[in-house]
Formats: sequence, C-alpha cells, structure tokens
Amino acid sequence: MAAGKEIKSQIGSIKNTQKITSAMEMVAASKMRRAQERMAASQPYASQIRRVVSHISQANPEYRHDYQIEREVKRIGYIVVTSDRGLCGGLNSNLFRRVLREVRQWRDKGVSVAFCALGTKGSVFFRKYGGDLLAATRNLGDAPEANELIGSVNVMLEAFDNGEIDRLDLVYNEFVNTMSQKPTVRQLLPLPEEMEQKSSSSGAESATSKGGWGYTYEPDAQSLLDRLLVRYVESQVYQAVVENIASEQAARMIAMKNATDNAGDIIDDLQLQYNKARQAAITQEISEIVGGAAAV
Repeated sequence: MAAGKEIKSQIGSIKNTQKITSAMEMVAASKMRRAQERMAASQPYASQIRRVVSHISQANPEYRHDYQIEREVKRIGYIVVTSDRGLCGGLNSNLFRRVLREVRQWRDKGVSVAFCALGTKGSVFFRKYGGDLLAATRNLGDAPEANELIGSVNVMLEAFDNGEIDRLDLVYNEFVNTMSQKPTVRQLLPLPEEMEQKSSSSGAESATSKGGWGYTYEPDAQSLLDRLLVRYVESQVYQAVVENIASEQAARMIAMKNATDNAGDIIDDLQLQYNKARQAAITQEISEIVGGAAAV
C-alpha cells in the first residue's frame, strides 16, 4: 500500500504546517492589539497638529511658507510605508500596485518620480523596480520610534527645500478595521488646499462666535509656523507608520487563519483519499484470498 503511505506522509506534513500557521495567527492577533493601542495613542497628536498648523497659517495670511506655495510639478516624491516581513496576504502587493498606478499617471504627464521607502519590503521592491530611491529605512520593528524615521523624512524635506522635488506624497495602508486595510495616497507638501480651506471656515466660525481668534503667539506666528510645519510632516509620517503596522498584523492574522483553514480542508481531502486507498487495498487482499481458496 505504497500510495497510502505517501498520503499519510503528506497528511503529517500538512498538520505540522497547520500548527505553525495557527501559532502565527495567535501571535499576530496579540501584536495587532498592541499596534492598535499605539495607533490610537498617536492619533490625537497627529490630528491636533494639523489643526494647529492650519490655524497658525491663517493667523498671518500675508506670510506664505514654501510648504504652502503650489509649484509646477516637474518631479514628485513619494514616501512609501511598507512592512518589514511578508506572510500578510496582499497588503504590500496592493500598495505597490497603487503606487505604480500613480507613478504611471504622473509619468504620462512628463513628471519624474523619486521614492523614500520606510520598511524592508518597500526598499527591496524599489531597488528591483529601478526607481530613484533617495532614502530608505529598514527593520522598523513592531514599535518604531519617531527618531528612527526622521533621517529619511529629512532627506525628502531637503529635496523639497532645494527644489529637487515639487510635491511630496505619503503612501501607506490605512487601517479601516480588522478585515479591511486600504492603500492610501495623501499629499503632504505643499499643504493641501482643502486643509487650509477647512481651517479658514472653522476660523471664520470661531471669529464670528467669539469676536476674534483669541490666540496670542509667542514668538510670532511666522516663527512658529516655520518650526511646526516640519513637525507636522514628521507626525503624519509616524502616524502612517504605526497605522501600517496595525494593518500588517491584521492582514497577517487573517492570512494565517485562511492558511490554517485551507490546511484543514486539504487534510480532510487527503484523509478521504487515504481511506479509499486503504479500502481498495483491503478489497484486493480479500479477493486474492478468496481466489486462492477457490483454486485449492
């Protein structure tokens, strides 16, 4: 019964794999909860600094920082946030497809593209893809610190300051819920118009209801804006990184659950084949015994 032994060996191998995927699912679920906590802890700062920057930019409307001035886009930069490890379903591949679609649209307009990769998968992809990779940060881990990202972010900000790129976009996986992660592209620089318009409308409501802004800036609003705009970009990138990590763990948990379930289905099919092969072998042996007895 050689076929039955081979099937039995396959069943044992798949059961071992199933144990591994089940363990990885539980580990990912535990890490996802901690990642969600970090994401929730950083969200208030990221959203509040957006409001502060918007309000300060309206406090001194005659001053326009370089980060607020729209330029003719001849070269665009992308900060692409990916995971360090695989086995997380189509999380990274969906993000890369979104990036390539955006790049194709810009190149059709004659705009060149530069990249900054945060995460090992992104760094490896763009080196193989052949893109102009200005900066890369690998091995972010499950709980990265903001200072680990500042170096790569500053490279892109210097390129923007020097006129080497005219627009800076952020690409990451937005954590919608445990079952859904959405590849997202956000404009960082120059500040999006809708951000300033929203601030202007909220400022007008505040001025109407309270008779003025009610803020005193020390030092002046211009000095604060110069410093806060850099912090704003750094905070948005850090928020994207922690959100991408939560998306990674959620996607890995779902992928490992699916792998465990699929392994169970394969084991059931192989067990059925084994039972059929064993039944056929027993039937053949009985037939041989009966045939031999009849001959005697």
